[in-house]
Amino acid sequence: MSGNSNNGGETFVVLPPCTESNRKQIIFGRNGTGPSDQVMEVVYQPAPAGGSSEAVSLPNGCEIEGGTAAYAAILNKPAGSWGAESGSNEKAVTVGLSYCGDAPAEDGKVSSLDLVRLGLERGDSATGTIDALVQLVEKHGSQDRNALKAAFVICDPAAVWLLNVAGQFWAAKQVQDTSIALAATGFTIGTAFDRSSEGLADKAKEVGAWDGSGEFNFSVAFGGSSATELATRSWPAHEPGAEGAFGLKQMFECLRAAAPSAPAVTGSSQVSVLTGAGELPCHWFTATPQVEESVFKPFIFTAGAKISPLTRVPEGESQTLLHRLHSNRKWEAVGSLLSSLEATCVDEVNRFLSEHSGEPSQELDELMKDCVEAEVKFYR
Repeated sequence: MSGNSNNGGETFVVLPPCTESNRKQIIFGRNGTGPSDQVMEVVYQPAPAGGSSEAVSLPNGCEIEGGTAAYAAILNKPAGSWGAESGSNEKAVTVGLSYCGDAPAEDGKVSSLDLVRLGLERGDSATGTIDALVQLVEKHGSQDRNALKAAFVICDPAAVWLLNVAGQFWAAKQVQDTSIALAATGFTIGTAFDRSSEGLADKAKEVGAWDGSGEFNFSVAFGGSSATELATRSWPAHEPGAEGAFGLKQMFECLRAAAPSAPAVTGSSQVSVLTGAGELPCHWFTATPQVEESVFKPFIFTAGAKISPLTRVPEGESQTLLHRLHSNRKWEAVGSLLSSLEATCVDEVNRFLSEHSGEPSQELDELMKDCVEAEVKFYR
């Protein structure tokens, strides 16, 4: 399955000092913007046994060479797709696709969704992930600047970066603001960026993307004349402001407030709380569409991590069991019970994390599995 414009997602990130003051943390939140009938899987991908990434033959014939390192990752991905829309890895890196304007992926070329997964499998930090991705873009990206178009948000506990890609052209910018709110409608980098493909402006001129007048603007050059405004949006709720006031619950409420009303719905949502200095990051996934009627389930990387098979599409089926049961839900009957289940889970996980630093314990191995199975009981 190739990327298309439905694979972007509205993305929100809050940085210190706006995040809760007792922990230095970066909080990432994303609502997918795909249609409600697009089934999303949440899949755990363990690190390969040898510790280095293996060569990958992508479904469209793109041959990706092996890398020096490989990390376990949890992926939020369209069913049937090799790549992912968002996800996180064991090194506390989180990557989300905020915009995906790909035409159907060219045979033998990498797509936006492929890049999310490859970046998570190969990046040990936000900058390390960008290094891995731009090498892949320059080697395996389409030479047609309109065939691969994407905006990524790449975070670790210390920094947030934006990466915009058009074919083999790219630009990256470190976020200096204390928060960002991005629409799923286009590029997120204009005239200001910290890194780029070599000779970006001159080469954009050579291919006719830029006429050379005024200051070079990535979004205008590769997004067209209509792209003078970057794809930002207003905060739907809890706009970060007061120092130390924005936490996990505020991000959940923000994503729910951002959800469009029917018939437009959000796809599957992800929230990641990225903490450094020995504290354990935690990642939360709905694995179902319509975030305002979904429950976030937590995942923490451990040596023996397992997630529920109910968030994967079984062989020969078209939906995950969780998606099927959720789509037949009677929210007015179970919504308040599920909301209190989520609130209890948040409190317990936060308490556990505040009391335990350092290595993750075996107690957390089946954290997400237990929460998915508890949710499913309410739907039956």
